[in-house]
Amino acid sequence: MNGDLRLRDAYQVARLYYDKHHTMESIASRMGVSRSTVSRLLKIARDEGVVEISLRPPGASRLVETQEELARLYGVQVTVVPTRRAGTEQERLRLVAQAGARVLNDMMEPDITVAFSWGTTLAALASELEPRALPGIKLVQLNGAIDSRGMGLTYANEVLGAVERAWATHARHLAIPTFFDHPEAKEAVSRESFVRSVVEARNRATLSVFGVGSFETAIPSHAYTTSYLTAEDRRYLLEDGAVGDVCTVFMRADGSQDGIRMNRRASGPTIAELQRVPRRLMMAAGPQKAAAVRAALRGGAATDVVLDDAVAAAIIG
Repeated sequence: MNGDLRLRDAYQVARLYYDKHHTMESIASRMGVSRSTVSRLLKIARDEGVVEISLRPPGASRLVETQEELARLYGVQVTVVPTRRAGTEQERLRLVAQAGARVLNDMMEPDITVAFSWGTTLAALASELEPRALPGIKLVQLNGAIDSRGMGLTYANEVLGAVERAWATHARHLAIPTFFDHPEAKEAVSRESFVRSVVEARNRATLSVFGVGSFETAIPSHAYTTSYLTAEDRRYLLEDGAVGDVCTVFMRADGSQDGIRMNRRASGPTIAELQRVPRRLMMAAGPQKAAAVRAALRGGAATDVVLDDAVAAAIIG
């Protein structure tokens, strides 16, 4: 049997078996060949690419549909992480961090500047990064981290330190408060040459990486559980309609940030400033973050997102 005839017969057998759902016995009888010949032709069909077989775990189709719907609604690249088997919220976060590390690894290139935030999600991501030394990689801190007790700087340094070790580079740290006491103090410090140089480096970034803060989550957002926010701060945020933050700059449900009083004292970039960065990877885990993630997407904060299946479903549900 020459090659063309063999592939023609392999196609005919495969069509009857896979498409028409005939048994091998009925195909053998119909074609006047043995059952072993039918089996051999099916193998040829698979080996030659006439037939391609793929397996999807339960729920995979729904994940694909969710990814496609989020991409259509918000114009972003989406990775939805299945977490049905996660026994705890910490495990859910770990699965999202692992997926985020893979996505980030694919986005990395030599000679780029990466602006990196800090917080619960970013700490989990940093711990999952595989060592990878690329030439010319520059790392810069996205937003200030010092709280009223001065402890936030240590926390941010630990997060950025894990990234430094993974990428064999040194970060430029933005050693200023997350929230200044007064807008005038923020304006004065922003004029300092050291601060200006770090902010300028941040604004030249090729890629930014950040999470989403939310008031009510199973694993609380770091900036919402320590001494970053006073009771008065929280009252102002509720009055101004804030639902969460990106890089510790707060936003409303529609993604807007103007007029939120707390933002006049925030050291992080606004969404408009983030949009100067070509690639922006945003990560979130937990359905309680749905309102904040939806707001960030509506505001155009991200180009790429990694979400667990629960928060993704809540956003489009």
